[in-house]
Order: sequence, then C-alpha cells, then structure tokens
Amino acid sequence: MLFKPTFYLKNVFYIDENFLYENNVSALVLDMDNTLSMHGNPRAEDGVMEWLDKMREFGVKMRVVSNNTTKRVKPLADMLGLEFTANGAKPLTFGITRAMRDMNADKASTLVVGDQIFTDVIAGNLKGVRTVLVNPFHLENKWTFKLKRLAESVVFKRDYSDLEWK
Repeated sequence: MLFKPTFYLKNVFYIDENFLYENNVSALVLDMDNTLSMHGNPRAEDGVMEWLDKMREFGVKMRVVSNNTTKRVKPLADMLGLEFTANGAKPLTFGITRAMRDMNADKASTLVVGDQIFTDVIAGNLKGVRTVLVNPFHLENKWTFKLKRLAESVVFKRDYSDLEWK
C-alpha cells in the first residue's frame, strides 16, 4: 500500500543494532527536518549525533535526502558528517535513487526513514524500498504543519501523546 510504512517507530533512536540485524539493513536514506532536527533548526536534536556515530560503528551507510534547499540542508548535513541530496523531489524517487546509487546500496538492505507519509513513505514505497515512519521530535504550531498532520491521519493513525506542540 502506497501510504503505509513498513515500520512505525517513535523516532530514529529505535533503529538500533538489533533492528538493523533483524531486518538486514545496511543503508539508511534519512529525511532531515523533523526526523534529525526540528524544521528550520540549524542543529540536530539531542542524541542524534551519538545515534549517527553508533550507526557508523555498525557500518551503516547513510545519506540525507531532503526536499529542502542546499542552503538549508548543507550546514546541518556537514555538521552531522553526512552526504546529502537537497531538492530531493519526494514523493518522486529521484533523490532516493541518487542516494542509493551514491551509497552503492540495494533495495533489500535499504530503509527510507522520515516523518511524513506524503513525501518520505510514498517515495520509499514507489522506489520499492522498505520505509520507516517516525514521529517528529516536536509537533509544530504552524497551521501548515497541523493541516499536513491532519491529512496524514486520514491514511495512518499515529500516537502523538508523548509529544508537545512547539
């Protein structure tokens, strides 16, 4: 199903050594905004750097694919030590295809990880790659974000009970 993620996790920290091993994962295509950092924040959320370091220790290949511009993506990707594709055009698959090619990753061992159904999950599903839908670290107060989350709730119910609006 186009709108359904393969996995639904609270956040990226639930992707750990056991999860990687049990699901034969060796490459991650990562969304940035609301997945690794709050939308527009020039810094990653607490714990993200340590999580990325763990993924590197496990030999996981990683690349950011964002629909945002290079001006937004590059500073944070550089800080995180990750290669990136800006203007990823999700839900189209161009950005994911490029990331997988650059990481020399195959569909069977790759996960697309992001917080949005209508971009990240659809793009991964169209590409034929397993997807992980994560909750954003914070819920944003802007009406555009609230509308997006409401629209997503029509196709997939999430538990936001432990999150606060920012």
